[in-house]
Amino acid sequence: MIRIGVSGARGRMGQRIITLSKEDRDLKIVFGLERKGHPDVGKVFGEVEIIDDSARIKECDCLIEFTTPLATVEHLPYLVKFEKCAVIGTTGLNEGQQKMIEEASQKIPIVFSPNMSVGVNLLFKLIRDAACVLKDYKVYIQETHHIHKKDAPSGTAKRIAQILNEEGFSIKAEDIKAERIDEVVGDHKVIFESNLDRLEFFHSAKTRDIFAQGALVAAKWVVGKPPKLYSMGDVLFKG
Repeated sequence: MIRIGVSGARGRMGQRIITLSKEDRDLKIVFGLERKGHPDVGKVFGEVEIIDDSARIKECDCLIEFTTPLATVEHLPYLVKFEKCAVIGTTGLNEGQQKMIEEASQKIPIVFSPNMSVGVNLLFKLIRDAACVLKDYKVYIQETHHIHKKDAPSGTAKRIAQILNEEGFSIKAEDIKAERIDEVVGDHKVIFESNLDRLEFFHSAKTRDIFAQGALVAAKWVVGKPPKLYSMGDVLFKG
């Protein structure tokens, strides 16, 4: 039995992670972590206690993190101290905060990905393949999310831009078209265009469950792994 802590437990993603975990007999949610002063601290939802004491990270085998950048990095010292694994899906981190995650991964295993879904991580692979071939094409990135999403462009769109830049393109954050519309879960489109043709890659998330399920898969995978910063690609495609 793998003991899971969920940080951001009362958020949209946290609630879905807790609900879906009940379908897996190998997993047990041992606590839900929230910020101090959160109105649900001290309450129990679906047999999961909501706490605000980060020291209780010692009670889990792996912490799944879908919170704010500040909360994410504040939990890193506890994870390192207690030698716990982490799955981090938080987006909007700056370079300094990402560096802190990288440094922590030298001591504990961490899966860090802006998107936990199988489909999007396959999209990452396909885009890299296309970028290797379509060097002379213009590339456009478009993303749409719900109006509650705080960061723009999305972490997934930024990762796509990073992949393209690694293959010789020059895409900046301001080149990404980001829209916030109604309750859209998450759409990403990448367009390769020349004077002769146009190739489009498109992924549309129908439900947040694809991210929650991916996070649970990552948590089961990372327990027992050596210290390193892993991607969702490592989880899904490298075994």
